[in-house]
Amino acid sequence: MEAQIAMSVPVSDVSMPPSMVQVFESLFVAEYARVVGIANRVLADRAEAEDVAQEVFLDFHRHHSPAAPYAPAWLRRAAWHRALNRVRGRRRRERREQLDAAGARDDAWSSDPQRIAERNYDRERVRSAMRKLPPRAAGVLALRYSGLSYAEVAEAMGIGVGQVGTVLRRAEARLKREVES
Repeated sequence: MEAQIAMSVPVSDVSMPPSMVQVFESLFVAEYARVVGIANRVLADRAEAEDVAQEVFLDFHRHHSPAAPYAPAWLRRAAWHRALNRVRGRRRRERREQLDAAGARDDAWSSDPQRIAERNYDRERVRSAMRKLPPRAAGVLALRYSGLSYAEVAEAMGIGVGQVGTVLRRAEARLKREVES
């Protein structure tokens, strides 16, 4: 099956010399089952593990030479990390959805106009403070608190993964100052 998948990519669609295409195909055939297996152990979902493997191989193809001596180790480690990120993202989304559902029930069932007014006031203060932030800081805050991982935020904002934490912390501090002022 792995060989069929590797052979299904036309050589003309790959931006490598023909010899490197063969090296990449050999790497793919040799490592695909292991990469999927690692992701599957983390995710316990074969289809999602295959998606992770596809992402890992694509990322490797874009940024590394298939002849690199570290290729197998890199692919396996990347599969592990990407699968863990999926699990973490899923947990964050589930937690956020539970909190959203609990908050929606609380608002919907609350008959206390004062409580509803206070919550609406607080939300408007945060929105107003967000509008005062620089676009990059506001974007990172919104994306991260929407449940995206650092890698997903970095990709969406066009910044390095290492910058996300710094931008996020500075944005949180500035948002806090804006809300409190």
